[in-house]
Amino acid sequence: MSSMLSSALRNLPVSSAWAAGGLARSLSCSSQFQAAVQPKTKKTLGKTGVKNVVVVEGVRIPFLQSGTSYADLMPHDLARAALQGLLTRTSVPRDAVDYIVYGTVIQEVKTSNVAREAALGAGFSDKTPAHTVTMACISSNQAMTTGVGMIAAGQCDVVVAGGVELMSDVPIRHSRKMRKTMLTLNRAKTLGQKLSLISKIRPDYFTPELPAVAEFSTSETMGHSADRLAAAFGISRLEQDEYALRSHTLAKKAQEEGLLQDVVPFKVPGKDTVTKDNGIRPSSMEQMGKLKPAFVKPYGTVTAANSSFLTDGASAILIMSEEKALAMGYKPKAYLRDFVYVSQDPKDQLLLGPTYATPKVLEKAGLTLSDIDVFEFHEAFAGQILANLKAMDSDWFAQNYMGRKSKVGAPPLDKFNTWGGSLSLGHPFGATGCRLVITAAHRLKKEGGQYGLVAACAAGGQGHAMIVELYPQ
Repeated sequence: MSSMLSSALRNLPVSSAWAAGGLARSLSCSSQFQAAVQPKTKKTLGKTGVKNVVVVEGVRIPFLQSGTSYADLMPHDLARAALQGLLTRTSVPRDAVDYIVYGTVIQEVKTSNVAREAALGAGFSDKTPAHTVTMACISSNQAMTTGVGMIAAGQCDVVVAGGVELMSDVPIRHSRKMRKTMLTLNRAKTLGQKLSLISKIRPDYFTPELPAVAEFSTSETMGHSADRLAAAFGISRLEQDEYALRSHTLAKKAQEEGLLQDVVPFKVPGKDTVTKDNGIRPSSMEQMGKLKPAFVKPYGTVTAANSSFLTDGASAILIMSEEKALAMGYKPKAYLRDFVYVSQDPKDQLLLGPTYATPKVLEKAGLTLSDIDVFEFHEAFAGQILANLKAMDSDWFAQNYMGRKSKVGAPPLDKFNTWGGSLSLGHPFGATGCRLVITAAHRLKKEGGQYGLVAACAAGGQGHAMIVELYPQ
């Protein structure tokens, strides 16, 4: 497997030093599973006159395949569990939290401000404000950076950010015709008016509107777009399956070694306690090769095996000003440093957010790719990841599409998602960003690094990247 993927990646437009041997090193997991080592000594990214914002702790309930143990719950139930897990692990006084921000994508109509409902359910003070943001797959990234902004501006000292998604129960609406009829019926005054409206209802009025993971502006599903992206960058089905198998293999190893420290148990009402992610399932290239294309049929290359799966889950992260954290007796895990948001053409560059965001955040922080010790990128599809790596390592793409003089370079695989990623751990749309950040912090401590780079793509052709710096040990 290592040789095939490495060979394919050597065929990038510009030669790539990271391709040869990178996968073999990362699959062996020899470095990341050793005891924590002392970090390298580099400059700190603190800025004069700007408050240092730190991560004190981050947790998530286990990410589960939709339709399993969380199927009978509501989104605020999952978010509440994550908040309670954070409170249990940190013992932070509820009334010390100044603000709560949560991200979500598919909103439950009964709890549109899920942050507020979850906070009240978790026992936070009713005097603690909370609001919900949505930015597709970078919703919890937006929640975190909203909190960073509040702290940096001096409006808050302690913020809890997080995200939640429940794909087991998504809103299914009546058709527009039926909704219009029902609303008009509600305003009807007489029995005759009501009967007249009812008589106009036709069978097609009962056809429901199902939610779809599709772009409103293009009507194209994300999977279809991923298939086109893989084809445009010459990413084969074999390469995608190999990368997906890598993700599951590394996630399984990390789970068995107890490295997924952010996971907190959740006693599901009426069911057993859930303690670990249930989507990690290393298969074989032979089994994966038997699956048919999921989106572009019959010749597409994106399948269920090399795509992230529909996931239920929630995350929560405690961020503070450095002064406040130390005054409360906490030892922070990491600094949250520079971050950027980007947006591109949602038709042909829907999933290339990391490619555009990475050089911008590095420049903002005064770093180069070689300064980064840990990379945590969101894996929507294996083809999406490999296309981004190829684009990042292409001078031609940088010059012709990004208006840059040269490429930023591709991350070395032995530093890249070495504890698995969204393909294997799962991807609750609104919750993944927090997982990326706390995983980067844990990996930095474990591996003795100083800087981590988190990046993700999102629907709408948007993307996000952030620098995470290990707190001095």
